[in-house]
Amino acid sequence: MVRIISGGQSGADRAALDAAIRLGIPHGGWLPRGRKAEDGPLPAHYRLRETETARYRERTEKNIVDSDATLILSFGPLTGGSALTESLALRHDRPCLIIDLAEVPRAEAAAAVEQWLRRYKIRTLNVAGPRASNQPGIYDAVLDLLLAVNWPGKK
Repeated sequence: MVRIISGGQSGADRAALDAAIRLGIPHGGWLPRGRKAEDGPLPAHYRLRETETARYRERTEKNIVDSDATLILSFGPLTGGSALTESLALRHDRPCLIIDLAEVPRAEAAAAVEQWLRRYKIRTLNVAGPRASNQPGIYDAVLDLLLAVNWPGKK
């Protein structure tokens, strides 16, 4: 079964963890020291571990290194932390799938994710994307997409 990890930030990261919880998929990841996201401290049920520092770059890199691949979801071109995530995934030679949810219909995106997971035999998937304050609606779009994926190993 695939395990989902993320940094827990509001928006795409949090949607990934909430999807994992709803689907009964193992989950976790790293977040900066202090357990804070833009909307405040994160509760323990997300199973996130704190990094040594409060730097988001450190948390992003730890999630990439601890995963087999990274899925980045956004509306439009990658910017900010999402662009950093892509560059770090490439630097660490991890497969990276980027889906622009403004351009790709949900069913097509879900099928692409499933096919990619199977092709690369991904066991631990890092999911990243913009914060909710940067792209309103990203949480719901990512949650809907991940709930529509036919997860390998999930019965």
